[in-house]
Amino acid sequence: MAIETMSPAGSAELEAHVQRLVDEHLRRREDEKELKPKKMAIIATKGTLDWAYPPLILAGTAASLGWDAGIFFTFYGLNIVHKTKSKSIGIVPVGNPAMPMPVPVPNLLGALPGMTPFATFMMKRKFKSKGVASIPELTALCFEAGVKMIPCAMTMDVFGYKESDFMEGCDATCGAAHFLSWASDADVRVFRRSPRPSRYQERDGPGAAR
Repeated sequence: MAIETMSPAGSAELEAHVQRLVDEHLRRREDEKELKPKKMAIIATKGTLDWAYPPLILAGTAASLGWDAGIFFTFYGLNIVHKTKSKSIGIVPVGNPAMPMPVPVPNLLGALPGMTPFATFMMKRKFKSKGVASIPELTALCFEAGVKMIPCAMTMDVFGYKESDFMEGCDATCGAAHFLSWASDADVRVFRRSPRPSRYQERDGPGAAR
């Protein structure tokens, strides 16, 4: 049985046709990407004052720019959108050598009763003096801007929370699989975790060399 071979001219024509199809497909993908708003997915795992600001500021700013933004609140991050616990979000000076204070506070003093409310008061006053919105104000802005505020169903179950414990406007609770599906095509993904400070950082402050 004879095997027919394609002439050089026919091969070049086929290659050019395939290249045109590929180029057309890539152009369509780029056009769709430009028409589709950018997406930001954030995971908030901490419920302290210094950890509540970044996700709310980032998501609120993204939403104001027309992005599709969402925050997945899990573990202690649930406190940020909890009706009751959100009113007492504070900051602990212990083990936080980078925290700016008027006077350096050793860890031993930071453990004394009353230091957490004092540190919280100082931080809130500092932010207010610089015109930075409070956590309740930023939370309200995120709701108004259409940021998806998503409580983690698994953590809610572990901590014994109910959906009614959370602020009006929160999205339906969901698990990790559902959030990952939503975040899979995000242009920006932010997951903040607390690095474990070394004994050198605890002794000499942030950035100390070995």
